[in-house]
Order: sequence, then structure tokens, then C-alpha cells
Amino acid sequence: MDTIESSGPESALVTPFTSPVTLVLCCSSAVLVLILAKCMLGWCRSSTGGAPLPSLPRVPVLGSLLHLRSPLPPHLLFTGLARRHGPLFGLHVGPHRTLVVSSVSLAREVLLHRGKDFAGRPKMVTTELLTRGGKDIAFADYTPLWRTHRRLVQSSFTLFGEGSNKLQTIVLEAAESLCADLRSCRGQCVDLSPILMRAVTNVVCRLVFNSSYRPHDPELQQVMDYNDGIVQTIARGGLVDIFPWLQIFPNKDLAKLKECVCIRDKLLSKKLEEHKLTLTPGDPRDLLDALLIGQRGSGGDITDDHVLMTAAEAFGAGVETTSTTLLWTIAFILHHPQVQERLHAELDEYVGRHRPPALSDRTNLPFLESVLCEVMRIRPVSPILIPHVAMQDTSLGGHAVSRGTRVLVNMWAIHHDPKHWDHPDRFLPERFLDAEGKKITPPSFLPFGAGPRVCVGESLARMELFLFVSSLLQHFKFSTPSGASLPDLQGRYGVVLQPLCYSVTVTPRH
Repeated sequence: MDTIESSGPESALVTPFTSPVTLVLCCSSAVLVLILAKCMLGWCRSSTGGAPLPSLPRVPVLGSLLHLRSPLPPHLLFTGLARRHGPLFGLHVGPHRTLVVSSVSLAREVLLHRGKDFAGRPKMVTTELLTRGGKDIAFADYTPLWRTHRRLVQSSFTLFGEGSNKLQTIVLEAAESLCADLRSCRGQCVDLSPILMRAVTNVVCRLVFNSSYRPHDPELQQVMDYNDGIVQTIARGGLVDIFPWLQIFPNKDLAKLKECVCIRDKLLSKKLEEHKLTLTPGDPRDLLDALLIGQRGSGGDITDDHVLMTAAEAFGAGVETTSTTLLWTIAFILHHPQVQERLHAELDEYVGRHRPPALSDRTNLPFLESVLCEVMRIRPVSPILIPHVAMQDTSLGGHAVSRGTRVLVNMWAIHHDPKHWDHPDRFLPERFLDAEGKKITPPSFLPFGAGPRVCVGESLARMELFLFVSSLLQHFKFSTPSGASLPDLQGRYGVVLQPLCYSVTVTPRH
């Protein structure tokens, strides 16, 4: 019997008893394998810019999860891995092929230059529950229906008054109420978190369904409770999103999420039915009215579920992010009292203390604008953007990317890249000002994303941050309570990057 021992096609050992036919076949197979290997290598080099894409090792079922074990939060872990493997590397989250992007040029390729190629969203257990099967804007997949829905949301903001005084009035009234709450503290040290959360929630309630609440109103508390419950459980939903079959086992977080979503939908459905009965087509009172008016002209594609999920998303995306950015802003000015002094001087010079700030003051308050930008740079509330998915076979950074590949944009790494930011770990608002003191926007600054998936609420968020911060600093000085430590600036990572709880002394300026 002929025998061939081989440790690979290039090291085939032929015995003296090998027949000529077997020898020919053996040599032919070896040559064929070598040719295929060279062809594959040539294809890889031609499609990947000359080098294979760095990737973490993987094992069956778990993928690269064993190599992602770390006490660090994901954005810091990925930033460290990018230093070792480069600004684009691959891994497998369970069965899901995933690319991690850590440079602004690659991020712009994903979000802008190939924005439609990478505009998809992964289908996950928690987000499907949260959005009634993808009837929202942020988590829904990129489809013609999604594009129609997004246009409706944008036109609804315009119809309701984006760019007019309606939204500004809502935010300023909430800011005035917030200042009244802080005055009642009479210089005592306070935890700002629940106070700011209530103020921002009130803005969204007024915006979405035209309800304004007093501090201890039961319905306001219900909205805050279910919203907080959703945020906390979504943050802990990782494994079931990677391995959906885990749903068959008891899951307290999933049960809590279902309970909070049920409470949310019951309240919003009630508001929606009330609005249908009292709707005046030419005079939208709030976002729900504007959505209903737009729905009637959509040809039936936009359902009540789409309207409800848009309203729900205004709370999910609009409350936690804005209140967290406000908390970070106060935390950083406590660490940098000279920044607060300069903000007070700018406000006193251009606004004074006898009228509320207005959006028209933005151009006269460039330092305040630069402080807000620097807060969003140094502590992005979404250090890693919502995952993108390749809608078709495409490429990224010269590397071939197959359809269905997930892409994570590490905004933390981009906003802390020393190639684009001098001393990236230092709080320096001046980096957003030119030599003449006018505000500038560096190309590496992408706090709201970009392209087809750019945050639909960006203009509202920027408006809220400007009006809340200018109103607070117009009326108050913030300082660290006697004997207390300055706020911890490391943060706690969940759905958003939040500062740890801290106390502050609020002193009226006049």
C-alpha cells in the first residue's frame, strides 16, 4: 500500500514505494495548493492595501470574548488595543464579525464617505423590545421606510418650531424653574443629578406632549422612573444581545426592561389617543401633534407604532445625554474655577443679569460655546457610537468588508487622539477658539456622529445645553463644599458615560 506522510503541501515525504501516478497526483495537489495560497495572498494584499487586517484571536462560539476580558470599560479597552493593533482592527463578538474604528479619517469614511454602505443597525434582543421591532430612528435598520420616518421626524421638528421661539421658550421656562429650585437650596450643598434630570425631563415632556410638571408630580416621577429603569437594564443587556438563545433562561434584567417598556407605552399610548381627539391640523401644540399631521400625509407607511417610538426615543435619547453633559460641565468648572470666572465675565458683559440669555447671544458668547464643546470632547456621553452594520460588500481603510459586518466607532479614541489634539487629557476650552477668540470646529470633533445616521436631535441638544448652562452661570456660582473632594472625572460607563455622584455648593450671584 502506498503511503505519504505530510506536514503540509510544501513538505510532502514520498516513500520508495510510491507509484508514479500517486507521485504525479501528490505533486499536482501540492502545486495547486501553493498556487491557490499565492492567489489568496495576492487577493488579500490587493484588497487590503498590502497587509492583512489585524484581528484578535477567536474560539468557537465565544469568538474573541476571552481576549476582551478586562476591568476597563469598552472605550478604554478598545483605545488600548488600537495602540497595539492600529486604528482599524477586527474581532468577533460571539459569532458577529466586528471592526473597531479609532481614527477620525476612518470614522469619516464609515459615517460620511461610505455612510450608506455602513448605515445598517444590528438586530438585538433589547433594542427590539425597546422599539417595538425597530419602529424608531436610532436603532432601526436603514430601509426606505426608515428614511421616510426620519424625514417625518425632521419635518415635525420644523413644523413645531425648530428655529423659531417655541422650543427656546420651552427650554428657558424649564431653566427658570431650575434656577428657582436651586435658589431654594439657600447655599447648602446639593446633589445636582436629580434636579437637572427633572428639568431636562420636563423639557422633553413639554416638547413631546405639552405637559409641564411640578417637582413632585406623580406622572413626572413615573416618566423619570421608567426612563431610568430602561437605561439601567439596557446597559446590562450585553450577553442576551450577543447570544439571543439565552432568552430561554430566566433573566431579571430582561423582565425589568419589559416592565418599564410596558409602563412607558401605556402612558404614551394614552397621550397619543388624547392628541388624536384634540388635534388641530394647522396648529401643532407639540411634537406628537406634528407627527400625527405628518403621518396623515405619509400614505399609510408611518404607523402609530412609529409615532409612539419617536416619542419614546425623545425621552431615551434626550434626557440622559443632556443631563449627563450638564453634570460633566459643572464638574469640570469646579476643577477649573478660572474657567467659571471667565464665563461669568463674558455673560455679564454681553447678556447682563436682567434678562434671560437667548440663542441669538451665541455669537457673543464664544467662550461658553467652547466650554460646552470641550466637555463633549473630553467626556463624550457616547464614547462608542451605536453599532453600524455594512449593508453590502464594501471596503474600509482599503480592507474588504463583507455585508453584515458590524462596525464600532470609538469616539473616545478619536476625541483623545494626540495626533489631532494637543494634550488631549487636559481640559482646554481654548482649543475651540481661533486667534481672534471666535469659535471654531475642528474636523476631529464629532460628538453627534455624522452622515445618514447623525443624531436627529442634535440642534435641540445644543440649544438645551447652551440655554441651561448660560442661565445657571448667569445666576449662580458653583463651588466645592467645604471639606468635600472635587468630583471624580473618570466616570461610570453604562448606556452613557456618567460622572460619579458629587455634591456642590450653589451660591446666588446677586
